[in-house]
Amino acid sequence: MRKNMHRMEIFMLKKYQLRSYNIRLVIVLLITTMYGIIVINSANSAYTIKQLAGLFLSFAVMLFVSLIDYNFICRYYWLLYLINLILLVLVKFSGSNAGGAQRWFTFLGIRFQPSELSKIILIIFTAKLITIYKDKLNSWKFLAALMALTAVPLFLVLSQPDLSTTIVLALIVFSVVFCAGLKYKIIGYALLIIAPIATGLLIYISNPNQVILKDYQRDRIMAFIYPEKYDAGAYQQEYSVKAIGSGQLTGKGLNNDDPSSLKNANYIAEAQTDFIFAVLGEELGFVGSCLAILLLSWIVLECIIVAVKAKDFTGRLICCGVASYIAFQSFVNLGVVTRLLPNTGLPLPFFSYGLTSLVTLYISMGVVLNISLQRNVYRENEIFAHDFKG
Repeated sequence: MRKNMHRMEIFMLKKYQLRSYNIRLVIVLLITTMYGIIVINSANSAYTIKQLAGLFLSFAVMLFVSLIDYNFICRYYWLLYLINLILLVLVKFSGSNAGGAQRWFTFLGIRFQPSELSKIILIIFTAKLITIYKDKLNSWKFLAALMALTAVPLFLVLSQPDLSTTIVLALIVFSVVFCAGLKYKIIGYALLIIAPIATGLLIYISNPNQVILKDYQRDRIMAFIYPEKYDAGAYQQEYSVKAIGSGQLTGKGLNNDDPSSLKNANYIAEAQTDFIFAVLGEELGFVGSCLAILLLSWIVLECIIVAVKAKDFTGRLICCGVASYIAFQSFVNLGVVTRLLPNTGLPLPFFSYGLTSLVTLYISMGVVLNISLQRNVYRENEIFAHDFKG
């Protein structure tokens, strides 16, 4: 019995110094999420209670995960990878269909999206695999194997279809590999290969008879490149930009009854999810928009700080992966709503409505919080772990 308890203490619930818990990060997370819920309530009050319930659930899950040794979780990186593949395959064949995409399981009226969970699973899997084969990181053989392993879940997500999540997942994996010490020479070679392929693909998908993308995906890309020819596919972004601009400095106010409001006129599609920032910009203006971006940047910075002070290489890579997860997804969402990028269906982290997205984000932050706790347990008198010195 004592032996089992000792194992539990070693691998899961260690004797943490809870006074070292990163309360600052927790407070920023709660403020950001509550800010999002306030805007969701203004966008569509029917989703407010659900998102509040999601916050309570997510917060409880985060606290639990934050007390589990991340090295214990990383031990099962292959199991997590396989579970991820199974879920992605199952949703492909038995998931719920909505808007031409089959990305969700529906149970008791609650929708679960496995591709969201793929983000933290791939971060853990990639970080652990690189740690084990750290000395082979810059070998083409290892990189080819890593690409093959990550390509499988990416292909399954792409086939749902979900192009935007596929791109974000690829960027997350690349960020983890880059932070691990990938040589610039290899990045240069990769760009020389990718650039002509990407150009060729862009030319190919401009053909109406192409078979890679769904028609609506192609129309969104073409509407971004040729808005005058595909104006029907660009209206969402046009109204989004107009809404943000109409907010001016301080906005029209939350829950307003302004007849000029594009939100009130139902011109902003998916107002509580993908285009939540358009509502925020219209109703809280430039000031409210800057505050949202500042909060997201703060969370990313906190992840980077934890990465720098992590006790080991795996912890560093996981934190870098979580930081890139939030940063890239935020960048893509903001790029879409401001028409700097083609239209994609991707939520704004911590702001958009969505239970799976919120729970996954809080699970990720729970792992980051545990990495922060571990630094204080093992290296109380050190500012930097030895992996980052010199």
